[in-house]
Amino acid sequence: MNSGTSDHIKEIVILGSTGSIGTQALEVISEHPDEFRVYALTANNSVELLIKQARTFEPEVVVIANTQYLPRLREALKDLPIKVYAGADAVEQVCESGPVDIVLTAMVGYSGLRPTLRAIKAGKNIALANKETMVVAGEIINELARKHQVAILPVDSEHSAIFQCLEFANPPEKIILTASGGPFRKFSMEELKTVSREQALKHPNWAMGDKITIDSATMMNKGFEVIEAKWLFGLLPEQIEVVVHPQSIVHSMVQFRDGSVKAQLGLPDMKLPILYALSYPLRRETRYPRLDITEIGCLEFEKPDLNKFRNLALAYTAMETGGNMPCILNAANEVAVDAFLHGRIAFLQMSDLLEFTMEKAEFFKCPDYEAYTISDQRARLIAQAYLDKLS
Repeated sequence: MNSGTSDHIKEIVILGSTGSIGTQALEVISEHPDEFRVYALTANNSVELLIKQARTFEPEVVVIANTQYLPRLREALKDLPIKVYAGADAVEQVCESGPVDIVLTAMVGYSGLRPTLRAIKAGKNIALANKETMVVAGEIINELARKHQVAILPVDSEHSAIFQCLEFANPPEKIILTASGGPFRKFSMEELKTVSREQALKHPNWAMGDKITIDSATMMNKGFEVIEAKWLFGLLPEQIEVVVHPQSIVHSMVQFRDGSVKAQLGLPDMKLPILYALSYPLRRETRYPRLDITEIGCLEFEKPDLNKFRNLALAYTAMETGGNMPCILNAANEVAVDAFLHGRIAFLQMSDLLEFTMEKAEFFKCPDYEAYTISDQRARLIAQAYLDKLS
């Protein structure tokens, strides 16, 4: 493998360093100390893990979004020359810092939007793991990225696969996003009615945080990836196909106008797409386990069942409707997932909540940032009102 060489050590900001992507990104960085350095770490509430990470990597800056943990953070790091801040504004400001080369956006949900916007305006390249940013405001993100000549490098395994398969001189005829199908691929509608929190949090192939694991179980995660792909790769809705691939070996495919198809394969390990995004355009040598095709056996592919997994169908509807509808969908989904995790709503009722909110929320055809903010807030209120009627 030709790993390439570079004299410049890239300075990395990790937004959401205590989550699944954030912790794996730190593993990647620790494996390549001559290539990357942690400039800043941010977290929302996990102050003890943030303290541990700060003491290990000794970044310039550490930020905890929840201000009540600031005294604990300062006390724990007072013997180190680390700048310690708290609050949402501090999270956004650290993205603009001069030495930063790449901002890895690994925050969960809508909260990742504002820091990403600030980073782009400051001319920082984005390693995008927060798909909700593109789902909610993909058009604005793309416009700003073009204006400030910023690269948006996908971290999701599926979008990274598409990115690696694209050809500059040959636009894709369509792309094919693969989905594991989650833990309930073979469940009947009757079985889905009684799915528990514990069942939904057991993903067959990937280790992820609670929110994204539930999104995978409902296939909402794949729906968001469809919308994200539209903006990342400049595609029409009819150019984006989803197939269920339970083995999670083929991460996605690109079909070209001559009928040929390119696929990117690999073991289900998020460290690979994280490393590719941080290293791009080079490939770095790793000691990760290699894919042995002879050991895989059969690779299965099937069409998703949109009757059982309505969230995927709702995502296509939101994408085709356009405007602020994907923003409405995302806000309602965040409320639905939180309600499911706290036992306030059944598994199949999450789709009912999303559909209700999409029908009731005000539609804006050409939203600006303020309209997205209003849409997010109002959609959450509508979703909460739906929950209140259930209780």
